[in-house]
Amino acid sequence: MFERLRRHFPTREQLVGSRWLRWLGPVLHHPRLWHWSRRGVALGVGIGVFFGLLIPIAQIPLSAAVAVALRANVPAAAASTLVTNPVTFAPIYYAAYKLGTWITGEDAGAEPQIPSVQPAAADGDLWQRLADVGLPLFVGLTITATLAGLASYALISLGWYWRVMRRRKLKTSACRTS
Repeated sequence: MFERLRRHFPTREQLVGSRWLRWLGPVLHHPRLWHWSRRGVALGVGIGVFFGLLIPIAQIPLSAAVAVALRANVPAAAASTLVTNPVTFAPIYYAAYKLGTWITGEDAGAEPQIPSVQPAAADGDLWQRLADVGLPLFVGLTITATLAGLASYALISLGWYWRVMRRRKLKTSACRTS
C-alpha cells in the first residue's frame, strides 16, 4: 500500500525542475529532504496540510520552502497541500468562516453575500463586504489549519509507528515458529 501511495507523490526531479521551486536551488538536493522516514513524512504532511488550508494560492512553494527549512520530506509537503482543491475549497472555507464567526463573536446570522458584478460606484460596498468576511475567515482558517496540521502530523507518526511495530511483531513471531 505504501508503494502505491508513494507513486502519486512528485519525484525529486519534478520538484527540483519546477519553475516555482527553482529559487530554492541547491538546497533542494539535501538527501534528508527526500528520505522517507517517519519524522520527515509526518512533518512534511503536517506542513502541507497547514499551508493547503491556510492560504488559497502559492501553497506548494511555501510548503516546500518551510519543509526545506525544517528538513521535512518535500514531496509529502507538496502533495499534501492538495487537501484543498476545487471540490473541497468551498466547504472548508465556509466551515472556517462559521468557526471564525463563532470565535470572534461576529453576527453569525448574517450570511456572507457573494459579491456580484456591479457598477464602479458600488466598489466601496464590495470592499466592505469582503472586509466583513475577512476577520472571521482568517481566524477560522488559522485555527483549522493549525489543528489539521498538528492532527495530520500525529496521525502519520502514530500510523507509521503502529506499522513498524506490527511488522516487527510479525517478524519475531515468524522467527519463533521456525
